[in-house]
Amino acid sequence: MARITKAPEERRQEILDTAMKVFYEKGYEKTSISDIAREMNVAQGLCYRYFSSKEELFDTALDQYAQRQVGQMCRMLDPSMPLKELIGQMPTFLEVEQDGSYAEKLCHDSGSVKFHNQLSLKICAKLQPIVADLLTAAKKRGEIRLKDPETAASFCVYGQLGILLDQSIPAEERVRRSRGFLLEWIEGIS
Repeated sequence: MARITKAPEERRQEILDTAMKVFYEKGYEKTSISDIAREMNVAQGLCYRYFSSKEELFDTALDQYAQRQVGQMCRMLDPSMPLKELIGQMPTFLEVEQDGSYAEKLCHDSGSVKFHNQLSLKICAKLQPIVADLLTAAKKRGEIRLKDPETAASFCVYGQLGILLDQSIPAEERVRRSRGFLLEWIEGIS
């Protein structure tokens, strides 16, 4: 059998995609690097060339999925829009997490609370500086009075997790509550 040579980034992505598939199908705990290599029909050492452990591989794949979700949210935003309009039109998790990927299936299945929570924290970490920039821009336009946009952004982003992760509340209601609170908060600092 001839050896197939691929560009490093292509091979790395293939390992990430295959890993999420195998994690989803077998379960994270039951999956080993050798299972991923076997699924790819490559030597186990190839996977270790790119990732030092299963944990690093999973963390990288989860980070990539979080970045994809944040990217989708940001593509739909116009940073020059007034803050109140922006909050009213900002995309929600309901609109961006439905991509059909194995990462989505793994993180959003009913038994995946641990992975979903990890994903949520990664998304928050990526959104916080974006929201800080939006708040800073709104402050410069005179829309809001705010001393510390960085801290406010952390509260805006991470503060929603209590509502957004509460599965006892219907998804649309969680979005309505979060958006309503943000609009009320913006009104208070205007």
